[in-house]
Amino acid sequence: MTASPPFLGLPKRLADGHVPRAVIFGAGHGSTYPESDSSGHALAADAIRAASQDDAALLDHWDFDLGGPLFNGKPICCIDAGDIPTVMHDNVGNRARIEAKTREVLAVPAVPILLGGDDSVPIPFFAGFADHGPIWILQIDAHIDWRDELHGERYGYSNPMRRASEMPHVAGIVQVGIRSVGSARLTEIEAAQRYGSCIVTAREVHAQGIDAALRHIPEGARVVVTLDCDGLDPSIMPGVAARAPGGLTYTQVIDMIAGLGRRARIAGFDIVELYPPADIDGVSALTAARLIVNVIGTIVRQA
Repeated sequence: MTASPPFLGLPKRLADGHVPRAVIFGAGHGSTYPESDSSGHALAADAIRAASQDDAALLDHWDFDLGGPLFNGKPICCIDAGDIPTVMHDNVGNRARIEAKTREVLAVPAVPILLGGDDSVPIPFFAGFADHGPIWILQIDAHIDWRDELHGERYGYSNPMRRASEMPHVAGIVQVGIRSVGSARLTEIEAAQRYGSCIVTAREVHAQGIDAALRHIPEGARVVVTLDCDGLDPSIMPGVAARAPGGLTYTQVIDMIAGLGRRARIAGFDIVELYPPADIDGVSALTAARLIVNVIGTIVRQA
């Protein structure tokens, strides 16, 4: 299999003596439920990288999302380290590899940017911050993902926020874009409320703006953003496994990322649940790639 080109044509490493501000890596598989198949989601990282290639020659051009060139007139300071090896249904091994890579990036020190994969890969990603807390988690998603167990698995795609709530280094959780119906029952809603999770529905963001979410993040906090692609409206992100009308717009999400960079500090970012087999004309992969560009640009502009 031919390796995909790196995101935006970024280097795999910087010249000696130069430390990256951010490191991109992919993880195709996390903790797949029994009898489930995560191979479609494992195509996401390559699809996102491919969608970024048209902009690879434009890194010094003005980006109107960011108010300047991606790297703000400075040398390239982000690398794409490629994918870590994962195997469908090797759940324990996959979690260990994702956590280890996250710890490795944080030790650089750099901001890890993870390209999933289904929504189970954030669990070991969050775990990798154990020695770098406290962190807050900003989840952008249609679903709260608070199941304790599903199909005998406690680390799958319905479980990440429940598992995050149990991690001592996680100081708080803000969940944004919630809508429609998913795996959550009354018991999961009550568990999230007992923990103190701030649930902000998509309708609240549409009515009140992004401050409906950002006001719950303490100023100066270190924040890990986990973005499930179904958090965005399917009109711009159709390539997901669970489409739900009424999601966030592209502009709302990039404004939230930029606002977070001003209010707090992005310590990590993952994007999950892109499902290329359901994409339409590559629009979802393109949207995902642009979201990552905005994350990189925000990290570059952080003090």
